[in-house]
Amino acid sequence: MPDALELLATRRSSRVIDLIEPGPSADELDTILTIASRVPDHGKLAPWRFIVFEGEGRARAGAKLADVLAEADPGVSEKRLEDERGRFLRAPLVVAVVSRAAPHVKIPEFEQLMSSAAACQNLLIAAAALGYGATWLSEWPTYDAAARAALGLETFERITGFIYVGTATQKLEDRPRPALAAVVTRF
Repeated sequence: MPDALELLATRRSSRVIDLIEPGPSADELDTILTIASRVPDHGKLAPWRFIVFEGEGRARAGAKLADVLAEADPGVSEKRLEDERGRFLRAPLVVAVVSRAAPHVKIPEFEQLMSSAAACQNLLIAAAALGYGATWLSEWPTYDAAARAALGLETFERITGFIYVGTATQKLEDRPRPALAAVVTRF
């Protein structure tokens, strides 16, 4: 297992096209989701939940999204529908992190949303710590109410991200990062 600081300093998102089988085992997935749940959570609201797309569930979810697309645009091409059916088949595992942020007497919705984003980041880090490649994407279903409903979300819920996980076939070179002088000020 890599040193924590080394892991954080070198973690890199994989490209979806580079993620293949095997994906995490059931025990590894439990570990990943447990770590994803250990995020700052003002008020202990757990203002997020996870939808796991694995095995045949990936194809069923893609078919539902293709149906949503076909209903919204009857002239959509068969190629586009086929791509949609394969959306979640691009990696062995996809986890949707769903924000349940809602009005609260004490806890601002924005803090709840940030907790959900932190769950996405912890999920990425946990997958990397176990040796898997992962990437966080939003994609069109994030912003489409009918797509969210087709995936089982309540009307108030939003997708914070789809996290694609699998064995990375390519080790990506690090991209340029901002110089600290460009992003840090002192008050």
